[in-house]
Amino acid sequence: MAFMKNLYKILVTNDDGYEAKGLLALVEALRELEYVELTIVAPANEKSACGHSLTLTRPLRFISVEDDFYKLDDGTPSDCVYLSLSTMFEEEKPDLLISGINRGSNMGEDITYSGTAAGAMEGVLHDIPSIAISQVMDFTNPDGDFTLAKECIKEIVTKIRYNKFPLPKREFLNINIPADSNEAEMRVTYAGYRFYANDAHLHRNPRGEEYYWLGLHPLDFAPREGSKGMSDYEAVEAGYISITPIMLDLSAYKSMKSLQEWL
Repeated sequence: MAFMKNLYKILVTNDDGYEAKGLLALVEALRELEYVELTIVAPANEKSACGHSLTLTRPLRFISVEDDFYKLDDGTPSDCVYLSLSTMFEEEKPDLLISGINRGSNMGEDITYSGTAAGAMEGVLHDIPSIAISQVMDFTNPDGDFTLAKECIKEIVTKIRYNKFPLPKREFLNINIPADSNEAEMRVTYAGYRFYANDAHLHRNPRGEEYYWLGLHPLDFAPREGSKGMSDYEAVEAGYISITPIMLDLSAYKSMKSLQEWL
């Protein structure tokens, strides 16, 4: 089929920074696909948990790393997507945007913190089919194994390319890859309910001044009450690849009537 030889343009970003092993693994995987043209624009520094933030108080600068690969000086993932579309894709938008592969999960309400998810959010705001992909980590292996994530993203990209994106506008795919599996089935999931606690560690510098490091929450989830199907966390715990459709509309429709009565 002749159309299969048309270049398929993919914009790639992440929130772990331009040197992150997950990003490089993603690029390596996508380059194995035929007739794909990649543009990579990633933050110069790690921007984990930056959310869907844009930089409005200082200028931004692209720095070339190699052909079609740029780091954005102190930019966020949303900056990377926004500015790329404004400067590199003025004539024609990319066919697909992929944010990742993140080092660590992005499940449940963590999606609201996630710079990885934010890259995909910015993509769908501009009507570009978008994916956020994250690798759940066994942190006893700090390098991580992205083998399954690479195979998964190649399969998903191929499905999208030849069978169209499966979601309506302003929705993106949030994919989480289990840590302890070399071959896993995919499961469509909903975002689970995450338990949170304060975890801030007090330290003092050599001058006696106090400072804090924010700690990591344990991965503690529960199914959402009344939800049907499997949550992202349940799927990953069972060794499945979790694929969750995420919508940007945060309206609490079920509460509108009660709020009107309250008013």
